Amino acid sequence: MKNIAIIGAGGFGREVKTILDDINAREPEFQFVGFYDDGVAKGTIVNGYPVLGGVEELNAVSEPLCIAMGIGDPKLKMKIVGKINNSNIQYPTIVHPGAIIGKDDVTIGQGTIICAGCILTCNINIGAFVTLNLMCTVGHDTRIEAFSSFMPAVNISGEVLINEKVYVGTGAKIINQLEIGTETIVGAGAVVSRSLPEKCTAVGIPAKPIKFHE
Repeated sequence: MKNIAIIGAGGFGREVKTILDDINAREPEFQFVGFYDDGVAKGTIVNGYPVLGGVEELNAVSEPLCIAMGIGDPKLKMKIVGKINNSNIQYPTIVHPGAIIGKDDVTIGQGTIICAGCILTCNINIGAFVTLNLMCTVGHDTRIEAFSSFMPAVNISGEVLINEKVYVGTGAKIINQLEIGTETIVGAGAVVSRSLPEKCTAVGIPAKPIKFHE
């Protein structure tokens, strides 16, 4: 079994631990050793497991260790990964046994987490460190680039391009043949029926940009 820790001891980090439990219930694969979180005191016990420190301690690890990202914020995910410079750290792809992944040309990058109930059909490319939370669906010929995050029950139709560090809120829907620009935020429950530019926040039905950000 591979030793694994989770970055982030908050809500989603604890949910990622349940995914590891479900994977191990099917076939033992990971030995969970604890959490890393710069915002929680080292030694704090979270659901029975210790916080082992932050990025500084992670960079000092001297044995092979798998890491799962228990963080939803795309920019924060990228920032943390950029700070990790330890060659002992590996980033496995974590897929819940209850997810349905098509067999025809579906590629999933390192560090990506796919939660229970997700469905990916065919000819899909998922980049590194993407988060697909509970019950998300991804249609054919869709590309999702690195560090993007999707909250529960997001529906992505076919032939969609989602650029890096996009955040999509719970229950949003993205119509087919659209593009969402880098670092754009889509609000919960929005229906995206037109392509969205980069670095905006879009809400509503249909989704429209309400502000732009750096």
